[in-house]
Amino acid sequence: MEKLITPSQDRTEPDCPVFAQCGGCCYRHISYAAELRIKEERVRDALTRIGGLSDPQLKPILGADSRDGYRNKALLPLGQGKAGALQMGFYAVNSHRIVNCEACALQPEEFRLAMNVFRRWAEQYGDPVYDEASHSGTMRRLYLRKGEITGEIMVCVVVNGNGLHHEAELTRMLKEALPTLASVVINSNRERTNVALGKKCRTVYGSSTIRDQLCGLEFHISPLSFYQVNRGQAERLYLQAAEYAALTGAETLLDLYCGTGTIGLSMAHRIQKLIGVEIVPEAIENAKKNAESNGIHNAEFLCRDAAQAAKLLAERGEFPDVVILDPPRKGCGADLIDTVVSFDPKRIVYVSCDPATLARDLKQFARLGYPLIEAAPVDMFPGTSHVETVCLLSKA
Repeated sequence: MEKLITPSQDRTEPDCPVFAQCGGCCYRHISYAAELRIKEERVRDALTRIGGLSDPQLKPILGADSRDGYRNKALLPLGQGKAGALQMGFYAVNSHRIVNCEACALQPEEFRLAMNVFRRWAEQYGDPVYDEASHSGTMRRLYLRKGEITGEIMVCVVVNGNGLHHEAELTRMLKEALPTLASVVINSNRERTNVALGKKCRTVYGSSTIRDQLCGLEFHISPLSFYQVNRGQAERLYLQAAEYAALTGAETLLDLYCGTGTIGLSMAHRIQKLIGVEIVPEAIENAKKNAESNGIHNAEFLCRDAAQAAKLLAERGEFPDVVILDPPRKGCGADLIDTVVSFDPKRIVYVSCDPATLARDLKQFARLGYPLIEAAPVDMFPGTSHVETVCLLSKA
């Protein structure tokens, strides 16, 4: 039970009916200016307390134009309420309890319409909802994606099986409600796991991908493709990374953890050669297709871990001038840092989604001769607790 005694001057009334239950948007009860101050201070605190930097050079946090409607992806778990009604929304913090949600302020209007259609279809035609405990039932998740520039919508249903009964009726209802519907896909996930998506997709309507544009490039996005959730802020983050990379056109750029290649490909026109490294085979295939579809011919993508890539490049006598790192939340770790330093690059651009692991890794880079020159926080996920940071490291 919470009781408001004296409201802060930064406090605002949450505009979401499930704000207290969901926990995803932990800052919707304060002003955006206050949220940005908290996130910037969180980065500064990590760099000083964990990274050991007494006065880190930190640019002001780069805020978004809006806190609402920015998410181009939603993965909504499905469940069944006590009265048998379909539950659809988000997991409460640190649980698998579904908080039912009619609409999320972070998502575009098309997602609300698609959710409404799916609820109506499920009431009339829907298969049994999946039950985690018994591993029975069919419908596991509703998965939505949008190309912000093209407006194209993808609706994907994750099922414990090969498909749904009455897929034609679902497609018809979606087409009536969503004029820009471009794709309806069934994703099969038969595994008894918390992993959201299976590896097998079947296109029911339209294309197997939707299109969007990022930094002047066009990307084809499949259900299994990685793509930045906030396209507008991703462009700003990539521009900051390019500024730190200080490319002249003569460099070899190594993009570690390249994923589907978006950040490296956005800089391909400024360099002599791009080498992307990623351990996920599907991501590498997507990166190659993205390069080809955008007419980029100076990019090579390797499906290897960092140590294997380092050995291969050394054997070929190729040593990058600039390295870009965009690791997962756990950060780089000591072995990868040693590998990166062994390349002897002029500059390292580190993109992080976790200030704590970033600060830990920056401390190790500094010990090996690559101190932090400047850091720039970017608010990629307004309303939530997450904050991205772009860092420039250069040889001492």
